[in-house]
Amino acid sequence: MSDEIPICSAKGCRADAVWVLAWNNPKIHTPERRKTWLACEEHREHLSRFLGVRGFLKDVVALKEWDAGQTG
Repeated sequence: MSDEIPICSAKGCRADAVWVLAWNNPKIHTPERRKTWLACEEHREHLSRFLGVRGFLKDVVALKEWDAGQTG
């Protein structure tokens, strides 16, 4: 586990991430594969829409919950 604080994946944003956007591109990923983007409060909706219009967005989870699920 890293002490580094995760930051938002939005271009140019340096804010702390609080959301995990789990996605996959069905043209190149197997159905169970999940890639992730991190989002701050300000960019959550924008990044979700970007992935959603393409049919890539699978789930949006609070970072705390995602971390707990990954270690448990």
